[in-house]
Amino acid sequence: MALPIIPLALVAGAVALARNVQVMPVVQSVEDSLDMVPEGISAGKNKSGQQINGSYRWKRIVRLGKTGAGLEIDASALGRIKLRKVK
Repeated sequence: MALPIIPLALVAGAVALARNVQVMPVVQSVEDSLDMVPEGISAGKNKSGQQINGSYRWKRIVRLGKTGAGLEIDASALGRIKLRKVK
C-alpha cells in the first residue's frame, strides 16, 4: 500500500515549524510601528538606493451572520533589504 506522501510532508513540516517557534514578550515600540502601517502594499527606497523598504497590511471585520458577533483580523508585515558593496 502506497503511503500518502503529501499529508506526511505537511505534518512533518508543521512539527518542524512548531519546534522552532519562540515565545517572545510584546515590545510596545514594535506594536506601534505595525499600527502605523497603511492598509495595502507599499514599497520604497531611500535616496541613495541602498535600502528598499516594504510593508503590507490587511484589516477586515468578519461577522457571523448580519447581526452576529464579529472578529477583527489585522495582519501587518514590514520588510527591509539593504544592499551595500563590501571590499
